[in-house]
Amino acid sequence: MLSRTANSLYWIGRYVERAEFTARLIEATIRLDALSPRPAGQGAWDSALLVAAADYDFNLTGETRSPLAISRYLTLSAGNPNSIRSCLDSARSNAKSVRTALSRDAWEAINRAWLGLRGRASTGGSQTTLSLVEQIRAETRGFEGALHRMLRNEAYSFIGLGAAIERADNTARLIDVKYHLLLPEGEKVGGPIDRDQWTTILHTVSAVTAYRWLYSEGLKPWLVAELLSLKPELPRSLIASSDEAVAHLNAIGKRTGLQGEADRLARVRHNALERTSIDTIFAQGLHEWLTAFIYENTRIHQAIGQQFRFG
Repeated sequence: MLSRTANSLYWIGRYVERAEFTARLIEATIRLDALSPRPAGQGAWDSALLVAAADYDFNLTGETRSPLAISRYLTLSAGNPNSIRSCLDSARSNAKSVRTALSRDAWEAINRAWLGLRGRASTGGSQTTLSLVEQIRAETRGFEGALHRMLRNEAYSFIGLGAAIERADNTARLIDVKYHLLLPEGEKVGGPIDRDQWTTILHTVSAVTAYRWLYSEGLKPWLVAELLSLKPELPRSLIASSDEAVAHLNAIGKRTGLQGEADRLARVRHNALERTSIDTIFAQGLHEWLTAFIYENTRIHQAIGQQFRFG
């Protein structure tokens, strides 16, 4: 497989995963905003910008921090490279360049998601925005389903690898922002607002039911952190994403003979996660641990590019 083809497939995985995560984030934020009195509602939208790594760039637009402006920026802004529109546009451009490597269903799912946003100038009110992001989520789920029906070849593995690296980054940033920035000043940890916010975090990664199955206790912040970090049963956890990255790299290595630093770093990270407990993480400092994880995830991403000679 040509390196530019592998690069495009890898980035399809990353962009579609990013678009779906942002759609989930917007939906969860709308629901939290509806539940929360001010200033918690505004804090929810501010935290959404931080999770999406868009806080600084949004400030450059000069727009007022309103729910409508933030949701439009995260969903439709062509000036935001991480907006859902920008991600789907990039995913579609990459998919067009490797059309023959994709199944028809995979291409059509990306194309439909892109067409659904073409010509949209506003997200509208809360209900209209919820309908829009649910439509986007339906198409990205369709892409995921189409991916699982593809041949288990290099194309499948490069797309899955990109999605796993992206998912790990998203989940780590989600946990980090919640622990340090989401709870309004003066609010009680474990109080109603705090519980609402943690439930919203679980909604963002589709883990509300999973939490209830795995933990008999009520909603506890440190258990949510453990679930999202160290429980392999949860597909969007850090350890599950890390395991998936290792598996895809192994599959690519067996088919192409190309193995190297990316494989080593991915295995080292996964082995470390398997030996880690939530008590160890909190003893080190959750923010510090997550910062190190995000840095290591970036190192693996860079090693992937070098190993497979991405442009």
